[in-house]
Amino acid sequence: MKCRIIMGAFGAIALMCSNAAQSQSNPVFVPLGAANGALYKPDSGQAPHVGIIVAHRTSNYMRHVACTEFSKRGFMVLCVNTRFVNNEAQVLFEEIPLDIKAAMTHLRQQPGITKVVLFGHSGGGPTMSLYQAVAENGPGYCKGPNKLVECTDELAGLVPADGIVFADAHVSNAILTLRGTNPYVPDETNPPTVKIAALDPFDPKNGFNPSGNSKYSADFQKRYYEAQSARMNRLIDKALATRDAIKSGNYPYTDDDVMIVPRSGPSGPGAGASAYLYQMDPSIAFITATTRPQKLLKNDGTVKGDVIVQSVAKGDPSLAKRHVTYIDGTRTLTVKSFLSANAIRSNNSMDDIDVCSSNNSTICAVQSITVPVMFAAMGGYYFVGDNERMLDAAKSQDKDYVVIEGATHGFTPCVPCGPTPDAYGNSVKNLFDYAAAWINKRF
Repeated sequence: MKCRIIMGAFGAIALMCSNAAQSQSNPVFVPLGAANGALYKPDSGQAPHVGIIVAHRTSNYMRHVACTEFSKRGFMVLCVNTRFVNNEAQVLFEEIPLDIKAAMTHLRQQPGITKVVLFGHSGGGPTMSLYQAVAENGPGYCKGPNKLVECTDELAGLVPADGIVFADAHVSNAILTLRGTNPYVPDETNPPTVKIAALDPFDPKNGFNPSGNSKYSADFQKRYYEAQSARMNRLIDKALATRDAIKSGNYPYTDDDVMIVPRSGPSGPGAGASAYLYQMDPSIAFITATTRPQKLLKNDGTVKGDVIVQSVAKGDPSLAKRHVTYIDGTRTLTVKSFLSANAIRSNNSMDDIDVCSSNNSTICAVQSITVPVMFAAMGGYYFVGDNERMLDAAKSQDKDYVVIEGATHGFTPCVPCGPTPDAYGNSVKNLFDYAAAWINKRF
């Protein structure tokens, strides 16, 4: 689809697109204090009474696919760029709820809007769940001696949403950092000059396949996950020591400092070249499969409700070459942004994590959320197991889980995953049809 942006009077943005099916969008630019938004309304039909907020921690979501897909299904959609858009190094995660607060206030002021639903895709999952957990429970939720970073009372008085749709949401950006940080690094020299061969995930002796799906033994996985936790804990201790030195005035800088984490690509499989074992070995069922029968939304629009769902994602051996680059294989943060959004305590990176030691943790937040929640995992990606665990952890009595057959993390069809190129061609339509029906049934 080809689009062009036209700036009009009063800052209005019009997206002129050649694809008529996407013409349900006439977004208007909305300043939201430190954040910015684009407000999408249906071009025709009944005036909407349900509004949807779409946002991410750092990504530009003002033109996210959900903006048009929801608006053409009759919803008013406010798509938000937070104060940290395209700026991972500066993220103070505990401030982002203030941007969602501004969006919530604006959307609830729109004529006819009686309900507001949050849409948490990818890193939008931790973003929306933190907002809702604080809105329902107060700032006490994001404070305490167990927190690496505490929020402030500035988050008091947040207005809760009426429901949340989690679409392939991260279980936690901090957990993804943990699971993607290569433990073969014996120290934090940048760039690393040595490695621990017995922990090298890109060594065929350890199970790596340079031309297809890798296969790691249970013993290697156990040692790898424990070593990931050990490295992360060392990084946390280093960052906390620096933070304490800054606070006490015994540091060359008075505010913050750069923190380079080599052999740890940008957050999220596909975003960089992190050392996720499951991205090379999709048979690791803890991540890529459900533990029990769940609903699978088939490409033809039917729902199969009695199957243990296994992701059809393929392994990505290209990580081996990209992992040793600076652009794809190195995380450039500050001490504050590391502790706020990328650090979490654990003993094992898979199943022994202190999930509430970070406020960037969907799986912690949903334990304090009571509104209806829906989890949609993409069946051509790697978060099938994590989304099921978030379902199980959720306090909400009204909760739903579905896997979209063959969908990538961006909801589009995983073409190489299917028996034919068009095997999963309806993935985007199926996701938003299902989500729209879920919302309409409740609100």
